[in-house]
Amino acid sequence: MQSIIPVKLPQNSYEIHIATNGLSDIGKKAQSLNIGKKILVISNPEIFNFYGQTTLDSLTKAGFDVNYHLIPAGESYKNLESIRTIYDVALNLRLERNSTMVALGGGVIGDMTGFAAATWLRGINFIQIPTSLLSMVDASVGGKTGVNHPQGKNLIGAFYQPKLVLIDPVVLKTLPEREFRAGMAEVIKYGVIWDNQLFDRLESASKLNSLDVLDTELLSYILQRSCSAKAEVVSQDEREGGLRAILNYGHTIAHGVESLTNYEKYVHGEAVAIGMVFAGKIALRAGLWTKTEAQRQDDLIAKTGLPTQIPLDLDPEKLIASLQLDKKVKAGKVRFILPEKIGKVIITDEITSEFLRSCF
Repeated sequence: MQSIIPVKLPQNSYEIHIATNGLSDIGKKAQSLNIGKKILVISNPEIFNFYGQTTLDSLTKAGFDVNYHLIPAGESYKNLESIRTIYDVALNLRLERNSTMVALGGGVIGDMTGFAAATWLRGINFIQIPTSLLSMVDASVGGKTGVNHPQGKNLIGAFYQPKLVLIDPVVLKTLPEREFRAGMAEVIKYGVIWDNQLFDRLESASKLNSLDVLDTELLSYILQRSCSAKAEVVSQDEREGGLRAILNYGHTIAHGVESLTNYEKYVHGEAVAIGMVFAGKIALRAGLWTKTEAQRQDDLIAKTGLPTQIPLDLDPEKLIASLQLDKKVKAGKVRFILPEKIGKVIITDEITSEFLRSCF
């Protein structure tokens, strides 16, 4: 599996390299980026145990001065305290403006490393090596970086583009099944918001609930179509001035569900799946799409083994109130991304709290 997908931007364009066993070539790829000698690899202990040495060896062999820093795994560590530890290491290593931070991990590591790179010395180089399906198809592409505030997800952050995204599908072999399914939520999202052919292809698969049931060709198709969809949207709207907001489909409710359950009950993709089902319900009640299309979406999410219902013990009023803390609120109005049909969505701020209550 070898492909290169360009992310074309007015400034700071870059490429997504999808390459089987490509991790061992990260050193050669980094050499071509015209970056300095010092590299700090950020990872978590679990991922580093599997892929850290391969990464360090490849970079060292290519002539780089490489160090690493590990942060415990989990959304609960995606905070400013973890960023401070990265700053401390960067200071001790005397990282310079042309130095580079490399994110080796899933979405949490990618978001934190990107934010640290964006803010250290007002911005140093940054490379993404995503190791989860969710980060491969979504979090590693597009330049959104950040950490959570105790009262909301990703409220502290910056747009900061990487120099390169390297996706090696082989690393998915060590990904827990639950995390694989979480990534499939974002893949389904692209089918609903942008790519009906991707949606149809997913529908035709007999099973989608684990990596083992996907053949190599289907996995390649999923990675390429998802990354291409994200690249196309980001190329048209880098900083979410309009179109890019559609990438938040399912995320408005998801972020509320995550924060109200203290990021402990659901991983991100599971919350997105719940959010997509609820958004589909809003769209159906608003007459935007048909019951058949809503059912197609819900069936595909269920086939992937993802949750589809807001937990019964979650107070709808608290969930509605939490939406006001979402980054997408504008002039006090919550923006929802709602489907009109498979492959097309709209952005609206006309969904009132009263209307939301009727959808529970």
